[in-house]
Amino acid sequence: MPPRQQIKRETEQSILSDWIEPRQRVLDVGCGRGLLLEHLNQTKEIYGVGVDNDLAKVAGCVKRGVNVYQGDAEGFLKSQPKDAFDWVVMSRTVQELDQPGRVIDECLRVARRMAIGFANFGYWRNRMDALVYSRHRVSEVFPRAWEYDWRHNQISVEEFERFCIRAGYPIHERVYLRGDWRTPCHVLPGWRAGYALYWLERG
Repeated sequence: MPPRQQIKRETEQSILSDWIEPRQRVLDVGCGRGLLLEHLNQTKEIYGVGVDNDLAKVAGCVKRGVNVYQGDAEGFLKSQPKDAFDWVVMSRTVQELDQPGRVIDECLRVARRMAIGFANFGYWRNRMDALVYSRHRVSEVFPRAWEYDWRHNQISVEEFERFCIRAGYPIHERVYLRGDWRTPCHVLPGWRAGYALYWLERG
C-alpha cells in the first residue's frame, strides 16, 4: 500500500480535477513542492501560482516549472487584486496559520471559489486518545509529540462548518474520506472522516 501522503495526494488530485475547469487561474496556498499545480497544468492546462514559506519546497516547484512565490501567504494574498484567480486551493495548510479565518477571507476575495482540505481532528481515533490517554494522538498524520511539532489550529469538521455558517461562506460541495483518506465517508463524518475537502464560494 502506498504511504498515506501519496494516497491523499492522488485522491485529492482526482477530486480537484473534477471541480476545476480547464485553463482556469489557480493559486495554491501552501503549495509544497508543486505537485498539485504540476498535475493540474498537465491535465487541465491551468495557469497556476504557488505560495510557500519553505525554500526547499519552493526549489522543488522551480524544478517542476511551477510559478511560485516564496514567503508569507497572507502578505501575498493582500498584494493581489480582487478576482485575480478563479480558484484558491489550500490543502493541509489551514492548521499552520496563526489566523486562518482572516486568510480564508483573503482567499475568497482574490477568487470566488476555494478548495480547502484538512485532517479532521474530530476523527474517532483522535477523540479516543484524548479521552483515554489525555493527549493528542501521535500518528502518521501527526507524527511528532507537541513539543516538537504542535500545529497551531487542530480543526474538526464540526468547527469548520460552524465557521462557514458564521462567515457566510456557502459550502458548494464537501467530500469526507475515511481514515484511509481514500474511501468516501457518508455516515457520521464528524467522527468517522479522517480527511475532509470543501468547495467554498464567496457569499
